[in-house]
Amino acid sequence: MLEILSYKFMQNAITASIIGGASCGIVGVFVIMMRIPFVGVAMSHSAFAGAIFGLVFGTNPLVMAILFCLGSAILIGPISDRSELDPNISIGIIFSIVLGLAFLGMGMIKGPKTEALNFIWGNILMISKNDIILMVIMGIVLLGFLFLFFKEIQSVLFHREIARAVGIPERIVFYSFLILSGMIITLNLNTIGGILIFSLIINPASAAYQITYKLKFIFLLSAIFGVASCLIGLVFSYFFNAPSGAVIIIVSSLIFGVALIFSPKRRVKTNETQSNTS
Repeated sequence: MLEILSYKFMQNAITASIIGGASCGIVGVFVIMMRIPFVGVAMSHSAFAGAIFGLVFGTNPLVMAILFCLGSAILIGPISDRSELDPNISIGIIFSIVLGLAFLGMGMIKGPKTEALNFIWGNILMISKNDIILMVIMGIVLLGFLFLFFKEIQSVLFHREIARAVGIPERIVFYSFLILSGMIITLNLNTIGGILIFSLIINPASAAYQITYKLKFIFLLSAIFGVASCLIGLVFSYFFNAPSGAVIIIVSSLIFGVALIFSPKRRVKTNETQSNTS
């Protein structure tokens, strides 16, 4: 068991699991609390489309993925606010655009599409040192944002309109979250893959939400569940020679299932339902 820790690629994968799992878990809390679950789908497909066009035009796929994600993040907020649409609708519009661009880019790639397909499924065992450095930087930025503006974030997550009414710059907080989520998702594209990362955003945060009412604990538990999903999934994928991204998502789903079974919130609701019926 300890033998695998001597391999450099496994050390990189473990480090990426810790940083990426925690970052995705924290971003997931924003997504769950603001009830915009499809932001992960839109952002992941934006990153995927950008990476594909990076391959098409012979530029750095990561740079193009970041640019596409930032563009999507910048568009989602204003489209929602200026058109008075629900954020999920504006996210759906962006998702449809980037999905079309992604398939267009796939069709424009000449020859084998192996490298492009890697962005769909991801491969945490191929994470490089430079990838980890970028993940660490964005993780620090995310934590800094969370600690410096926790009260403002708490107000926005509770209700955007009330936060605006009491003078909190809720648009800046909301737009900053969209940009940060786009960056986190982009940097984890190689870890989990463009299709599966949505689940790593949603499942740990949903599991944490089942266990506690306190926002600080939700953030903490979501980060822990995200790291646990990645580490356990990584170990199982290594020993059973299974796709790491798929196993990580299965583990995160199981964690959510266990949290749901033992959820104090679910027991309270069950008791309330029984009291009302009796």
